[in-house]
Amino acid sequence: MRQIIQHFTDDDLYKFTMCCAVIENFPRTQVRYKFNDRDHTVYPPGFAEELRRQIEMLENVVITEEEIAFLRRRCRYIPEWFCNFLKGFRYDRNWVKIRQDESGHLDVEFEGCWSNTILLEVKVLAIISELYYMMTGEAASLDYDAYYRKSQDKGRRLIEAGCVFSDMGTRRRASFRAQDTFIKTMKECNESMSGSGKFIGTSNVYFAMKYDLVPIGTMAHELICAIAGIYGPQMANYLAMKTWASTYRGALGTFLYDTYGWRIFSLNFSEDYANMFKGLRVDSGDNYEQLDLIVEKYKSLNIDPRTKQIVFSNGLNVDEALKLQRYAENKCIPSFGIGTHFTNDFPGIKPRNIVIKLIAVKITESWPFYCSTCKLSEDRGKYSGDESTVRRFREALHLSE
Repeated sequence: MRQIIQHFTDDDLYKFTMCCAVIENFPRTQVRYKFNDRDHTVYPPGFAEELRRQIEMLENVVITEEEIAFLRRRCRYIPEWFCNFLKGFRYDRNWVKIRQDESGHLDVEFEGCWSNTILLEVKVLAIISELYYMMTGEAASLDYDAYYRKSQDKGRRLIEAGCVFSDMGTRRRASFRAQDTFIKTMKECNESMSGSGKFIGTSNVYFAMKYDLVPIGTMAHELICAIAGIYGPQMANYLAMKTWASTYRGALGTFLYDTYGWRIFSLNFSEDYANMFKGLRVDSGDNYEQLDLIVEKYKSLNIDPRTKQIVFSNGLNVDEALKLQRYAENKCIPSFGIGTHFTNDFPGIKPRNIVIKLIAVKITESWPFYCSTCKLSEDRGKYSGDESTVRRFREALHLSE
């Protein structure tokens, strides 16, 4: 089969920004990641073998001078030394272990230096998603003309309603072409449709370069999860904010707060960081309840929440974004990061419910053991990690059952 990932920056911005922070702050840290298919999908026979071949082909994917120039022009917060690091970066198949059992279930694990393996997650998920449709034959049924028209309608509705929104759909896209079609359509919508809303960019760096858009993103849960594995979950958010602030000095100021739920984050969210960070991202729980908690926290710190950006990214579709816009527009500066609904919305096609999460960490390669970690978001269905670790972290955070 054809090679699915052909561009080094066909990846989400937050993987590059986190990689830079990891090298600067945790250069010797080792990690383990594990794939989780929440729907327990039975994959076609031979899927693991073809996935293994696709990952081997990543070894030939290197960053180009055009991609480097784009990063330097559009992402000025990324230091030059990191661009030089990317020039020498090479994927290695030995970081990845893949198995498929007799029932067809898939098992994927990464292990290695954090600064290397951090650049695998999004690419491997995008490969698994697209490869599934290719090997089941569903890819042949994708109607891209109809998809273009459907995307136009989504863009029109969001722009007319005043929504500021971005694409975050690389990981579970139906195909590279599907994401390309959507982003191209949104750029056309910006230029041709009237309204106070705007498509502000994409998390995918390659498509941002192709269409001269702003790459969107900051961090993922794995940063807080890794810090929690090393130091414990109670102060992980605070240490993550401190790490991020020292690395980017005010740039990339949207913090993803829900790794261990609102309560412990709120206790970690001191006035200095509340002022420093331009806003927060809501990625789990009830969007309306979470916003109300955020608003009250800012008010308790004598900060006007209407000056803060709140990014909603919790499984949104257009209808939900429109409702949230009406609810939030006088409470904060709302914006929306929408993923699967933008890049995998074809009739009769079920999007893959797949993630790859960091599950263990050790601060240097000389440690003889890993420390397990987990994610405890506002939604039980988004928990990651083994049961004993989840239980231990919940006890440490005094979370009730």
